[in-house]
Amino acid sequence: MDLKSLIRDIPDFPKPGILFRDITTLLRDPQGLSYTIDSLAEKCSAMSVDYVVGMESRGFIFGAPLAYKMGIGFIPVRKPGKLPGAVHFAEYELEYGVDRLEMHRDAMTSGSRVLIVDDLIATGGTAAATAKLLEQAGCELVGFAFIIELQALGGRQKLPDVPIVTLVEY
Repeated sequence: MDLKSLIRDIPDFPKPGILFRDITTLLRDPQGLSYTIDSLAEKCSAMSVDYVVGMESRGFIFGAPLAYKMGIGFIPVRKPGKLPGAVHFAEYELEYGVDRLEMHRDAMTSGSRVLIVDDLIATGGTAAATAKLLEQAGCELVGFAFIIELQALGGRQKLPDVPIVTLVEY
């Protein structure tokens, strides 16, 4: 299946000069969505994963059904102040400032094998910060899975040396 044909390009969003890769057109297509989850599950099946971790918010969209398909648990990583329990946190740099991600301290046991999932890898900051959360929790990062990779932005180089699965590259 040609996933690129299901991803809409929106020029000048969220600001002039940016070409936004919109996955909402992929999400509304039942065959495309099924193909996406099935493909990720197939490509990640040999990783021996205990949990899928997905970042707010589009990582939730793909991470939860992927965890279901793989028969494992899903752990949400949220923006600050969204989780009610004690959290691990990691800060990361944005183009104009700093942001923070949080994960419950008791989300998984130390030594768990974890796959990080998001819709897109661009600069790699969000994915790298999530990997730091897993390190704080004493978990083993076994890989990353993304629907889209924007190769020119070099995000892959900021990530730990584990397998990286992508379905579409631009």
